[in-house]
This record gives sequence, structure tokens and C-alpha cells, in this order.
Amino acid sequence: MSATSTEPAPAAPDRQLIGPSFPRVLAAEALKARTVLSTPVLLASAAGLMVGFAALQAWGLGQFKQAAESDPEAAAAFAQQGPDVFLSVPAAGVSFSQLIVGSLAVILIAGEFTTGLSRATFAAVPRRLPVLAAKLLIVVVLAFAVTYAGALVGGLAATPIMAAYDVQVDLASWGVQRDILLNGAFVAAVAAMGLALGALLRNSAGAIVTLVAALFVLPIIAQLIPGDFFEEARKYLPTSAANAMLQAGRDVPAEGLLEPGQGALVLAAYVAVLLAGAFVSLAKRDV
Repeated sequence: MSATSTEPAPAAPDRQLIGPSFPRVLAAEALKARTVLSTPVLLASAAGLMVGFAALQAWGLGQFKQAAESDPEAAAAFAQQGPDVFLSVPAAGVSFSQLIVGSLAVILIAGEFTTGLSRATFAAVPRRLPVLAAKLLIVVVLAFAVTYAGALVGGLAATPIMAAYDVQVDLASWGVQRDILLNGAFVAAVAAMGLALGALLRNSAGAIVTLVAALFVLPIIAQLIPGDFFEEARKYLPTSAANAMLQAGRDVPAEGLLEPGQGALVLAAYVAVLLAGAFVSLAKRDV
């Protein structure tokens, strides 16, 4: 009999290192997001704020318009607002809802480090990037959806109020839809930054305070410091970049801001840098 040589069978891939597929990771992260009590509470609060502020903004602008009809000074001030002032009414509450949505994004990742759930999560998904990507997709979709829905309902609530002041706004018009979509993109970016900060700091309170400081405190501080350098630097803060992006398509763009395209790029750069830092932190640090 002739001796036969057998080739060794190829080694099976190490499933422990590969981990589950991305759709399974996404499904697991979506399940965790749904079962956290803060998710529906904060999303409902964000949507409710948008509806309330849209109605309040419609009433305030209506009063302003009414005063402008009889007061020349008020008329001049109202004219400075530009013809697109009523187009932003549906999304008037974004300035406050962004913080709620950003806080939710922080909680969804930083809370896992507080409770110890991160150890089970990363034991199941050792590469860790799929977890961050799944959470990012979830918070971005939630942020955009709640902003769009809140603005749409807010616009419906504000329409009869504006009609009482002889102002007609078509919610289906491109001007209104463009403003809502851009605001949705902005809140989605804030959610992504909140997620990244939560992964970097691994502490809900610290990450939320940092997010608040970046969005609200830094612009105030920069406004108080005189000098051409700080005046120029203010344009590159996250909130200023977002405000520049929101001016896209406006007949009278706001002064002291970047071009809309430049603002979008600056905001995207903040998101990209923070997410890159979050991934490096997850990959290098123990859980």
C-alpha cells in the first residue's frame, strides 16, 4: 500500500474574535435602547419642547408683526429679520431639544460603563467598533426622526396661530422642509458628539456637562472676550458652525457666520474627530 499524505484542514475562524454580525449587534443595541426608561421619556420631552416652542415662537412673531404695523421702530426691527423669519417657526425648539437628545446619546453608552454592562457587551463583540457603529446609527436615526416629527407637529400647532396674524406658511414648501431637514441634521450631529463624549469620558454627568459647555457656555465666553482673533474663532465653534449651516437657502444670511457649506464641514469635522477619539478609546482602554 502506498502511503498517502493528508493536508491539514484549514483552521476554523475564531468566532470569539470575530463576534456576531453587524445586523445582530444592531438588533441588540436597538433592544437595549428601547428598554432603557430614559429613551422614551427624553424623546417625548424633546418632541414636546419642539411643539411648545413652535407655538410660542409663532405667537411672539405674530405680536412682533402686529406691533410693526403701527410702530416705525418695530417695523425696522422686524424688517431686519428678513422674509424667511416665519420659515424657522416649526423648528424653533431645536435650541433646547438638542441638549435632551445629546444627553440621551451620552446615557446610552456611558450608562453601560456605570452599570458594568459594557463588560458583557464587549465580551460578545471583542472588536468593539461594531458596537460603536450600531449605537451611532441608532442615536443618529432617533435624533433626526424626533426632530423632524417634533418640527412637523410643531408646525401644525403653529399654523393656526400664525394665520391669526395673517401669516400663511406652507409646511410642505421647500423652504420649510429645508429648514426642518437641516435642523434634523444638526441634532443628529449633536447626538453623535454626545455618544462620542460618553465613550471618551465613560461618565454620564461629565459627558453631559462637557456637551453643554461646548454648545452653550463656550459661545457666551467667546462673545465676552474682545479682539479680532476671538471674533474670528467664534465662527468655528460647533453652535456657530451649525447656525451657518442653517442659513442655507436664506435670502438674507446672518452676519458674522461662515458660509453654509463651510459651517456644515466644520460641524462634520467636530463629529469625525470626536468619533475617532471614541473608537481609539474603546479599542485601547479596558472595560
